[in-house]
This record gives sequence, structure tokens and C-alpha cells, in this order.
Amino acid sequence: MELEDRTISDLMSLGLARYEARVYLALIRRGSYTAAEAAREADVPRQRVYDVLDALVRRQLATAHPGRVTTYSAVTPELALARLMAVQRESVDRLERVSQTLAGALQPLWTQGQDHTDPLDYIEILRDPKRIAERFADIQRQARHELLTFCKPPFVAPAENTEGIAVVRRLHRAGGTVRAIYLDDALDDPGQLEHVRRFAAAGEEARFAPELPLKLVIADASLVLCDMPDPVAGAGSTTTLFIEHPALASCLRLAFHTVWTEAVPGPEAEPGR
Repeated sequence: MELEDRTISDLMSLGLARYEARVYLALIRRGSYTAAEAAREADVPRQRVYDVLDALVRRQLATAHPGRVTTYSAVTPELALARLMAVQRESVDRLERVSQTLAGALQPLWTQGQDHTDPLDYIEILRDPKRIAERFADIQRQARHELLTFCKPPFVAPAENTEGIAVVRRLHRAGGTVRAIYLDDALDDPGQLEHVRRFAAAGEEARFAPELPLKLVIADASLVLCDMPDPVAGAGSTTTLFIEHPALASCLRLAFHTVWTEAVPGPEAEPGR
């Protein structure tokens, strides 16, 4: 049965509908079938089998033999598959012609569009917590050499953040740098302290500071994700900026290292302690 299902799937990939594939597979098992016999053998509804058989005949995959009761037989599989492949090749050739024509029509429009860029298209403004979490995961995945973070509440990543730990391990094994500065309050929070310990075990260097100006992630001195508390909406409302700008990222990287120099390691956060 598994072989039959796979064969039906393969026939469908060559352009047959499921019922057509089932009926053709039934027809090749015997010299000829009546419509009723083919429906029973292929397990196809009787009211559908006539349309299916007509379709196979039109595709030249089956032959109808008129008589008191019309019977049907399959053409040899070699010939049937060659005909199916010919149809597929014609379809591909047609799509290639359409693609070439479409490319010729769209290319000038694309070229014109390059002259009308948004001066701030390197900045993305995020307010939805789900989108912020997705962007946070994106910037971690894109990091190849260095990942620097100011960690402070509220946190958007899941508490276990297994994906983040995997990123830290990847960068650490590749000889990259992963550094995070946490608030001193984290040392008094069992949940946050456990988070710090797990990331330290994966290869993150952690330090602690009494204050952090904002939440910040810098990847490879080119990508920045930062939270800007909204002065209009009030406390608890935050706008997050995703910025792809090497010059700005380099400036913020210098600011990070200034805070890093003044921050202190937390012995309680060391792996194995």
C-alpha cells in the first residue's frame, strides 16, 4: 500500500489529478476494464469515474474500446510517462517565456524605483510586543562576530530563551564575543539570576551595573535594537527601534564599552557557582 501511495504521488507530481492517477494505476493491472470495474478497482466514486476516464483518454494515457459496454485500457507506462513529461516541458518552456517577458517589463520599473528611496528606510519602528520579540530573535540570529546587550526589564524573549542560548554557544565556538550588562537587581531575582547563569555557561560574559540608560542590542557593529520609553504614552509604553546603520552602531558600541568598563562582574553568576 505504501508503494501504491508513493506511485500515485509521483503520478500527481507529473500533472495527474489524484483520481486520474488512481484509475490509471488500476488500468495497468489488467488488459481492460469497464467503467464500473475501474471505479471499483481504483476506489473512485462511480459518478466520477466517467469524467476521469474521459480525461485519461484525452491525455492519450488510456484507450476507449466501444462496444455493447465500453471498456478502457491503459497505454504502456513508458509511453504514458513520456507524454506527461512532454506536457511538463511545454509548461516549463511557456513559463520561461512568460518570465523573460515579465522581467523585461519589470526591470525598468525597478530601476526607476531605486531613485526614490526613503531617507529613513534603515529605521524600523516597532510597538507590537510580538514584532519586537521577533526582531530581537532576528538580530541574534544575524550576529556573526559580536553581540552586545544592555539587559533590563521588561523582557520580550521567553524565560527559557533556548534560541538565545544556542546563539551564544554558536558565537562562542566561532571565537566571537558575547557580552551582556545586567542591572544589579538581577542578583536578587532568582529567575533572572538563573537566566544569567545559563547564558554564562553557554559562553556569555556578564557584568552588572546599578543603572542602564535603555534596553539595547548591538550585533556586529552594524545592527541595533533599542527601546525608547514613550514620553507621551507614559510609563509602561515603549517604542522599539530597529536600525541598520554601521556608523550609529559603532557609536553605541563605544557607549556600551564605556558602561562595561565601569560595570562589575557578579561572582554569583559564574557557571558552577
